[in-house]
Amino acid sequence: MKFANDVLKTLRNEKNLKQEQLGDKIGYSRSIISFWELGKKQPAAEAIIALSMFFNVSADYLLGLELEDGTKLWANGIK
Repeated sequence: MKFANDVLKTLRNEKNLKQEQLGDKIGYSRSIISFWELGKKQPAAEAIIALSMFFNVSADYLLGLELEDGTKLWANGIK
């Protein structure tokens, strides 16, 4: 499963947060946030949970399995 790095960057920008600020809020470094956004590393389950709780979105949304409105992409053959 590939983490939707573009979704993370969009969510962070919508809250007007710098990578360092997001990292401070969820307990990760600025560099790891950068790696996630660039697709160089994928977050572990614990990080995905922290991100989904912070942004109030589902883990499936962060993983690119559903749209922002909750529509499951895999169930509708969209992906």
